[in-house]
This record gives sequence, structure tokens and C-alpha cells, in this order.
Amino acid sequence: QVQLMESGGGSVQAGGSLRLSCAVFGYTICPYGMSWYRQAPGKEREFVSGISSSGNTNYADSVKGRFTISQDNAKATVSLQMNSLKPEDTAKYYCGLLCYSASWPNYWGQGTQVTVSS
Repeated sequence: QVQLMESGGGSVQAGGSLRLSCAVFGYTICPYGMSWYRQAPGKEREFVSGISSSGNTNYADSVKGRFTISQDNAKATVSLQMNSLKPEDTAKYYCGLLCYSASWPNYWGQGTQVTVSS
């Protein structure tokens, strides 16, 4: 059974940094890679960043230049380095594993809260 577990969330002031990590257990080699999404209260879950199994990355326009996604295949982990955080980055962040589709994760973690104060 595949399980994902996020860590690294917390509270920071605007301009600060956080690093999120996602560990995958019961790992299955999934060709479409992994991604980070976030969901703020009252809003839909939105894409933040993704990384393919070959290491290609992409980012939402709102986080380009501030967030960096990386992966360690040997450890089955994916990380999200978040710099220059803004209050609008406040949300619960989820990692997702894309095994059967490149458009939407098939497995999700429980999420980790990120709160950025002004």
C-alpha cells in the first residue's frame, strides 16, 4: 500500500523560508512523477509544483523564482524549498504521486500546514 507523509510545515513571517518534505512508503515507480498542491480555506486545491521521474520540473506562476522542487529517488522523497514566502502562500500543502495519469495525483499525503504572517 502506497502512503505519503509530508513534514516541514509551520509558521513564518513574510519573507521567510520553509522546506517541506514528502516521504513515500510502499513505493511504486510511477512514471509521471510527484507534485505539490496547496489548499487555502474556502478555495480549491491548486497546483504548486511538479517533478517528473526524469527530473523535469514545473511551477505555478505564483511561485516561480521562489519555490524549488527536488527529489531523491534513492530515498523516495520529494522536497519543496519555499523562499520569500508571502501571506498568500498560507495553505495546507499536499504532496501527490502520479502513477496512472500526468494530470492529477493518484495518491495523496495528509498535508502539512504553512502559515505566513505579514
